[in-house]
Amino acid sequence: MPSNAILAQKQKAVAELAEQIKASVAGVLVNYQGITVEDDTKMRKMLREAGVKYMVVKNTLTGRACDEVGYGDIKPHLEGMTAIAISEKDPVAAAKILKQFDEKVESFKILAGYLDGKVIDAGTVLELAEIPSKDVLVAKLLGSLQSPLYGLAYVLQAKIDKENGGAEEPAAE
Repeated sequence: MPSNAILAQKQKAVAELAEQIKASVAGVLVNYQGITVEDDTKMRKMLREAGVKYMVVKNTLTGRACDEVGYGDIKPHLEGMTAIAISEKDPVAAAKILKQFDEKVESFKILAGYLDGKVIDAGTVLELAEIPSKDVLVAKLLGSLQSPLYGLAYVLQAKIDKENGGAEEPAAE
């Protein structure tokens, strides 16, 4: 049986992880087995730059933290060498980055995740990774709004040019 000091330390770790999960918009659970140190370092750097916290936590502690915030359905995926990536702002950042390594490293697998207060399966996480970034979506929206306006401006300018062209006579030399 663990001592009171160790028990208090574990309870603190669970509470801190639960707070991080509660404060996030999305998270992804992965089996990181088989990833090389080089790839792991590269992945962690990409995640950090995207504002995603990536940590290896004991499965029992992760399970308890998930229970505390209502994500108990994620517990069946907590087997083997797991890590959790928690995104505070961008719901697709973790999924996009981890998908690259899921495709690159055969034994590295996306197991599950959470989004909008619900646990999602690996397939949904991979679909989430396919969503274009916010900047790309905004650019597409602006492009689709801008295109009809350019068309209208072109038609109006053609009408003005036609009316002005018919009224003006070329200068005779």
